[in-house]
Amino acid sequence: MRTSPPSSQSTHGRWRRIGTAAVATAALALAGLGTAAQAGAATAPQKVTAKTIAAQVAKAHVSYTNQCGATPAKGFASCHALRVTGGTTAFQEEQAARKGVAPKTIKPNATSATPTGYGPSDLQDAYGLTDAADSYGSGETIAIVDAYDDPNAASDLAAYRSYYGLSACTVANGCFTKVSQTGSTTSLPTADSGWAGEISLDLDMASAICPNCNILLVEAKSSSMANLGTAVNRAVTLGAKFVSNSYGGSESSSDTTYDTSYFKHAGVAITVSAGDEGYGAEYPAASRYVTSVGGTKLSTSSTTRGWTESVWKTSSTEGTGSGCSSYDAKPTWQTDATCTKRMISDVSAVADPATGVSVYDTYGDGTGWVTYGGTSASAPIIAGVYALAGTPGSSDYPAAYPYAAAGTSALNDVTSGNNGTCTTSYYCTAASGYDGPTGWGTPQGLDAFTG
Repeated sequence: MRTSPPSSQSTHGRWRRIGTAAVATAALALAGLGTAAQAGAATAPQKVTAKTIAAQVAKAHVSYTNQCGATPAKGFASCHALRVTGGTTAFQEEQAARKGVAPKTIKPNATSATPTGYGPSDLQDAYGLTDAADSYGSGETIAIVDAYDDPNAASDLAAYRSYYGLSACTVANGCFTKVSQTGSTTSLPTADSGWAGEISLDLDMASAICPNCNILLVEAKSSSMANLGTAVNRAVTLGAKFVSNSYGGSESSSDTTYDTSYFKHAGVAITVSAGDEGYGAEYPAASRYVTSVGGTKLSTSSTTRGWTESVWKTSSTEGTGSGCSSYDAKPTWQTDATCTKRMISDVSAVADPATGVSVYDTYGDGTGWVTYGGTSASAPIIAGVYALAGTPGSSDYPAAYPYAAAGTSALNDVTSGNNGTCTTSYYCTAASGYDGPTGWGTPQGLDAFTG
């Protein structure tokens, strides 16, 4: 996952795609910087020249002139450039350049001929959605916002849906549409293998939860907040009432401006991943206008529900995000005890790579079936639940909906686990009722996601 920049560079926020891949046969987390246990890690770092580093950064579509109007130090990525966790990408190259080593490349090196993670029937059963998934969602559109192009998005989506017996969702039948942030279906961004894996995950999770929904993929031309935010606006302009965002980065004083520029869309359910680096607030999950989605470990059990969940935490540096925002004002519907500003998260869903979801991907991290985790999975899952629940009220900010159902059987309260160490316990530790890592809990049917 992300390594913090030195203090002298603290103003240069780092944006990244949120998601954790797992080797399909072993369900091992594949974080951006890797661990000794990860079979996909590159060989030991070696010294590289400044010329090599510059070529690597250029290849990753990174400009030395940042989006914030300043010029970062040599070897640093542009301000608000978003890192992905599969492949070799801008953030990894920036960090490697700073350390004078070769960047690691992280990819699953084992791809199964058949899926090994949770599929649509598992997820629908775990969250009480089986009947709803069969009956609802027709006519609704879930928008997926990501950066760069996945050339295989349509064919990979078709393969996923065909395997699981879901109805075809194609350009030809009007179910699937792919556009750039300008709305063009033909002039698309540069392809990027790291983001392609993210796109496959997002499309497949939206399909798993709401198989009758239409899907709109909006591809930003780069991973800056300005371009990703413009893609959010484009999704809304094109009529989507449900918009999923699996990216995030450090908070900044610009966030309240981003709020009104990109995320203030009444009548639209916008979901955002809480982050994959453990305890700590991130943006845009901290926006007061979105539903921030935390992550859980989802396991089968002998309970009446048949499933049990705890806070997702793989290590001290990998797990669901949470925390009290430093900048965003607290929405009126959020009433937790001590955070005077926006608290993350609102709700949650499966994110642990060890109990991950199956994804079909041929351009990004794999050559077929791979297993993914991260709050990149939980955000589109919750977007799908909102879509099953129906179009939000025209003046509503649907992040408020789960709060109205707090403490009821409409949500599975997650009461065990933590995502790190914090001074105020509920910021990082599961508890009865509300807590930061899992919010009010995970879906149990639709009642907590309708106005």
